[in-house]
Order: sequence, then C-alpha cells, then structure tokens
Amino acid sequence: MIILGLSFDYHDAAAALLADGEIVAAAQEERFTRIKHDERIPVKSIEFCLKHCGIRPGDVDRVVFYEKPLKKLDRILHSSISDGVVNAAYLNKAMQSWIQSDRLSFAQRIHEETGIDKAKVRSITHHLSHAASAFFCSPFTEATVITLDGVGEWETVTVSVGRGNDLQKLYSISFPDSIGLFYSAFTAFLGFEVNEGEYKVMGMAGFGKPLYADKIRSLVRMNEDGGFSLDQTYFNFRQLTKLPFTERLIDLLGPPRKPESVFLVEDKEGDKQNTKEIESSSRHYANIAASVQVVTEELILHIAETATRRTGIASIALAGGVALNSLANARLLALTGNRLFVQPAAGDSGAALGAALWQSVAVEGASRPAAFSNPYLGESWAGRVESELREIGVRTYQRYDDFDELAVEVAGLLAKNIVIGWMQGRFEWGARALGARSILANPCSQDMKRVVNEKIKLREPFRPFAPAVLESYASKYFDIDSSIDCSEPANFMLAVFNVKDLMKDRIPAVTHVDGTARVQIVRREVSPRFHTLISAFHKITGIPVLLNTSFNLRGEPIVNSPRDALNTFSLSGMDFLVIENCIINKKNLK
Repeated sequence: MIILGLSFDYHDAAAALLADGEIVAAAQEERFTRIKHDERIPVKSIEFCLKHCGIRPGDVDRVVFYEKPLKKLDRILHSSISDGVVNAAYLNKAMQSWIQSDRLSFAQRIHEETGIDKAKVRSITHHLSHAASAFFCSPFTEATVITLDGVGEWETVTVSVGRGNDLQKLYSISFPDSIGLFYSAFTAFLGFEVNEGEYKVMGMAGFGKPLYADKIRSLVRMNEDGGFSLDQTYFNFRQLTKLPFTERLIDLLGPPRKPESVFLVEDKEGDKQNTKEIESSSRHYANIAASVQVVTEELILHIAETATRRTGIASIALAGGVALNSLANARLLALTGNRLFVQPAAGDSGAALGAALWQSVAVEGASRPAAFSNPYLGESWAGRVESELREIGVRTYQRYDDFDELAVEVAGLLAKNIVIGWMQGRFEWGARALGARSILANPCSQDMKRVVNEKIKLREPFRPFAPAVLESYASKYFDIDSSIDCSEPANFMLAVFNVKDLMKDRIPAVTHVDGTARVQIVRREVSPRFHTLISAFHKITGIPVLLNTSFNLRGEPIVNSPRDALNTFSLSGMDFLVIENCIINKKNLK
C-alpha cells in the first residue's frame, strides 16, 4: 500500500511516502524551491517521492494531510475577538490569507497539483500527526508520547500513551497557553525572527546567566495536573498583526534588542572584543536568553515528569517544534535514563511523516516500521554529478575512483584548517545536516569557530557548531552513555552533552562557551562515507571528530543539488567542494 503524507499552508511544507509500511522517501519543499520555510503545497517534494519509488500519482492509495483546517480557522475567528470587540484589521488580514490560498479546499488543491483523486485524501489533527511521527518511529513498544509546539488547531501540548500499534491521547493543553509561543515571544524580544531564530536564542543563552529567571517564572503558573498557564497580559498570541509581547514585558525586562545588533562579550581568556557599552548590552540580552532557556526547560520537565507519572511509562517519544530544543532534551535524557526518542524532523515538516504513519499503522493495520535510525531520505545525485557539473560549466575537477583515497585527501585538507563543502548521497530528513549536506572543518583550531561563522556561513559570531564523532569514541570525548542505540537523540544532533574536561582544549571549535556540545554520533552502518572521512581525519590528527554545520549560508535552506552546492560554495569563503567522488578547487572556477 502506498501512502503519501503532506504538510503545507503554514511553514516547512513537506512530503513523506510509505510503501507497504516502510518509510522510503521524505523531503521538505524548501530544499527544492530554495525558499526558506516554504509553506506552499510541496509539489516538488511529492514529485521527488513518487519518482524515487518509481510510481505514478494514480498508484497512491491514500493521501493524508497533517491537520484540520476548519478547526484551525475556528481558532483564528475566536482570536479576532478581544473583550467582546472584533479586531477588524486582524480578521480581514487573516480571512484574506485563507481565501487567497483556499485552505479549506486542500483536497481539491492536492488533486489539481498532483492528479491524485481527491477522494483518496483525508486529514487528521495537527498534534496527532506529531504524536504518530514520534511514537511510530521510536524503538519503544510502549511510551509516553508528548507533543510540544506553538499551536496546531487549538492544542499546544498533548500527552498520549503509545502501545504497539495503538496511540491514545490522555489530555492536552490549549491555546493561548503554549511553550512554543512563549519561547518565540522571547525570540522576537531578543531581535530574532520567529520560527527561525529560536536556535540563536539557545546559542546566546550559553553566554549568559539566568539572572532574570525569577522574573520570567512569575509569568508562568505550573499546575499539579501537569498543565500550565501563562500570564497573557505579557503576551499577544491571539492577534499576530502585532509583536507577540506587550509593553508589560518591556516594563519587566527593559527594551527589546534591536534586530542585527552587534553581539560581543568577553571571550574566555578575558580579552575585550569591543567597547564596554556594547559588551554590557550583549551580556544583558544573553542573561535574558539564559533565563528564558532555564524556565523553558523547567516547564518541559514539569510536563514530562507529570506525564510519565500519570502513564506509568518512563520512556518518552517526543515531537513538535519545541522538541528541537537540544538543551531541554539533555535534561529529558537524564529524566528518562536515556529512554528518549525525538523525531528528527520534529517540526511541521515531520508531521507529514506522522500523518502517513497514522494511516498506515493505526488505520490500515500495517506493522510499524523499524526504529528510525537512517535520516537519509532525500534526493541523491549519485551517478549524475559529472553530467550536472558539465551542464553548469565546471570542467576542471579531480575525480577519484577509490573513495578511501578521496577521504584521505579531504582529511588532509581539513587537517590543514581548510574548510570543505561536503555533499554525499541522499539529503537528510530534519533540520540538521548529518554528513550528507555539510560544511566541515577542523575542530582543533581555536580560530575555526570565528572563521566558519564570519567567512563561510556569514552569520552571527555567537552561533555554536556541532561535533560529529565516531561512535567508538563518543563516550571518551563527551558525557554520553556508550551503550546508546541508533535511534537516540545523539545520533541526530538533537541534544547537548558536556565536553569532558580533558577534551575541551583538544576540540575548542566545537566546545560552546558553556562547555557543552550538540553531538552527532557517526556510525559506519548508517553513514559509511562520513564515517570513512572522520576515520581518515583521525588517523592523520589523532582526533576522531569533525566540526559539522549545515551546507547553507545564513537565511538559505540547506543545499540539495550540485548546482545549489556550487552557488553556495562560490559565495562563501570555502576553498574546496566535494560532491560524491569529485573534488572541486575554487581556484579552478575562476
């Protein structure tokens, strides 16, 4: 049976395809259209999934959409009313958007774009899609299933019990009480774009201290039943034509940070990087970020501890955009004793997979797929690279018939502090680059963090980088249980861990200012080429780790094709690009 799951019409549109219960292809639309967080119906992702499996639109047995638009519209209509008064401007803007995109006619639109009979299209609720994406991909036969995001139709948090092929919701928390919206409000307060800058808040938090935690805690009330409520006088979630926070929050914490403001603090040696005024301002906002992060973690732990107590099941399967908070996930790992599964595409893109899995497992009665361990579900250009390079006009490059020889050559370049663009096989499912579409560098160089942020990625200097480490060395460099399996968060760069004290000076470029790192464990059976490269680097340097960051520039989606890779390569400070078995020197492009 062929089942297609879809998410679109808000952000991060995606498609996922199941064939006889197995996950065979999944991709986010932005990778093809090059529009960050593209929300449109994922036509190109659908085309890729079908082509990858060699099937036609008519072969699809069922299409499942990831939410109930009518219920979502109900929330928007209710939100237009405040104290009995309708906000006409907000209502008009919202309705125009819905009318123009014809969101209620999603089945007809799917038919028009794909040719699939609209009678084959059904929908399930947003948080059920998230829950199915977590539990049915997890290694657990039973689990407490928690979903945390901004808002679906009305729900912002759900707690369910998963057993075998069964998934039953126990309770939920509804809009406007939302962890996702709470964190996003402070994302905006700190000068970053909502649904894009939350990672930046986490990075900034490492430079601060939670001096404002008590003030921010005063905005949250945690209930004994596992719920919570926010003091809505500090926030504006209902009518998002305005900022998501009110003047009361400014009165509490001072003026918000201006977007693109310089952020500079003392480095760990104590050298001044700029004037005292800029440093003081930067430290103030870093302290706010640290305080927000601490309170968010406390709130997530409150929900998780209560949920596991009520279900009696310690294992947790987690999804929803908030599940991408790698700092909070570290605390959940401690709570569960490493019995935590986080859907690698935890946000709305992953709900496309969840919708398909719900139909396959819960409705059709198919067996659950194997525990999720292979994130490489996107498009591959293997076998097409050289013809594509010729079409683009790249005629000078070095091709290796033996990939082991290529790995030794590239590892030697990395050891010389040369930054490499790296494109291999199918691209990753989820927000993290895991060695298929990565920018790689030497983690041993103290200066490499600055070089990659400023000259390669063209982004804020406080952003941290992830270490990709060989499986057999993970517990030697980081406080990680050496027995973790292929489905746990460290395999997908979804949790932070302390860098061991003796190793911090060996890998300074991937050690954040707070002594932590967002780790990716690299296994030969999952990512053989990436494993071969790191192994070659290890033989040359004695270090079984590489700095790994996503292959994109600031504000762009991660690359998909050789053309995308070359465009990004040409605009950055990288000197070498590796695509499959070919090495391109930027000097030869001039």
